[in-house]
Amino acid sequence: MTDDISQKLSRMVLEGELAAGQQLPTEQSLAESFGVARTVVREAISRLKHDGLVDSRQGVGAFVAEPSARSAFRINPACFEKRQKLLEILQLRTGITSEAAGLAARSRSDADIEYMEQAYRDMESSLAEGHDGAEQLVLAERTFYRHIAEASGNQYILEFLSMLDARIDMELRSVAVKNARVTEWSAEVLVEHQAVLDAIRDQNEDAASQAVRHHYTYAAQRLADRADLADT
Repeated sequence: MTDDISQKLSRMVLEGELAAGQQLPTEQSLAESFGVARTVVREAISRLKHDGLVDSRQGVGAFVAEPSARSAFRINPACFEKRQKLLEILQLRTGITSEAAGLAARSRSDADIEYMEQAYRDMESSLAEGHDGAEQLVLAERTFYRHIAEASGNQYILEFLSMLDARIDMELRSVAVKNARVTEWSAEVLVEHQAVLDAIRDQNEDAASQAVRHHYTYAAQRLADRADLADT
């Protein structure tokens, strides 16, 4: 939550919503506005001070720093650590989901295909919404691959992938959404999912497995290539 709030406040400063010299709202006001505890807001403001976006005035409060006084832009090392964890999960699920797709191509029903097609359409509509649909895109993609796991007929695959998704929700949800917005936001990535769907629909086991492996391998590479990007 601290990551999210500090990013939101940074964006408000950098986009001019909070102007240079303007006093920040009180911690209590920001906490109520964002729906978080005051301690979260306090830590987020502390990060903005560290990055030179905010100045503290003893006994008065926090103010947006003048652009000329701001320190060089820095990226919080924590964002790199979280990306690394997400990268490791992507690498882990590559083989498991690839196997699930092959099994699904062999045993899928017409109903399974309908579920996958609906999830795919949800991914399309999320992209059409612009970056505001990033969270919906993450959910739709997760649903798409969950239906593939269900169609595989292997309960252990489904349980294992559900466990990984739960881990992301607990620790990495914000970075997963930010990554979707930055690296997975294109028609080309959607084509990767389409190839998976087509292969399963055609009951081509090898093509389904390879299409999944292709997507997750490239998704992991796109994430790794973000080494010089901020989570904005």
